[in-house]
Amino acid sequence: MIRPPLNPLLRKEGKIKKKMKIKKIKKILIANRGEIAVRVIRACREMEIKTVAVFSDADRAALHVRRADEAYHIGPNTPSESYLNVQKIIDVAKKSGADAIHPGYGFLSENADFAEEINKAGLIFIGPDPKVIRTMGSKIEARKIAQKAGVPIVPGIERPLQDVKEALKVAKEIGFPVLLKAAAGGGGKGMRAVHKEEELKSAFEMAQSEAIKSFKDGAIYIEKYVEGPHHIEVQIFGDTQGNVIHFFERECSIQRRHQKVIEDHRVSYTIEHQDH
Repeated sequence: MIRPPLNPLLRKEGKIKKKMKIKKIKKILIANRGEIAVRVIRACREMEIKTVAVFSDADRAALHVRRADEAYHIGPNTPSESYLNVQKIIDVAKKSGADAIHPGYGFLSENADFAEEINKAGLIFIGPDPKVIRTMGSKIEARKIAQKAGVPIVPGIERPLQDVKEALKVAKEIGFPVLLKAAAGGGGKGMRAVHKEEELKSAFEMAQSEAIKSFKDGAIYIEKYVEGPHHIEVQIFGDTQGNVIHFFERECSIQRRHQKVIEDHRVSYTIEHQDH
């Protein structure tokens, strides 16, 4: 398996006082399904790591079940009773003798409690530290971190809005159009663009209602709405030894309802830094 060379310029600053003991992973449980699980299984096979699949009633004959070295049934079709059932997944990991759990994406991949329970069970969670997941799961906290790091952010606030009255006050300060956003979650849920004052009240109510239904958290904040932007992301990967690398830029501007449809690694748009 070809691995990108580590860029020494991207290493964590400062000396690492104590290196964590690295446990060799021999078997991984994939807490996901379909193509996501198949990709992880393929990578594990290249690295000579055994794989464990889990499946619901609907996925008994699925490709990921047939490709894995072992497969275990974890419940009925309803995700809450199968792929979102933390205890069942951890029980299967222990039963199968897996060293680690790979969440894939979606389902429990951004659930800090899941990562925490895996660690408590003496297993390895292949993903960020639970504290990082919890912190970055809040867009408000993410804005604060970006500010502290000196990263430019669009005008807005770093606290939940109290009500429509406060939303209007802030909107007038930063100027329309504005974007109301759920502090929790993602996927375009709980987001409403507001172009004029008359739209604000209904947009606030809809965004908050959707946020509660989707994330059980009605916290909403506001920021300047950037029309027709290029949405560029840089994916970053770090290990437990303080090494950090990036996987270059990705063009994510093709979206539907604020949700990415395509990610393209060929970014044709570049930004020239200018000092004003």
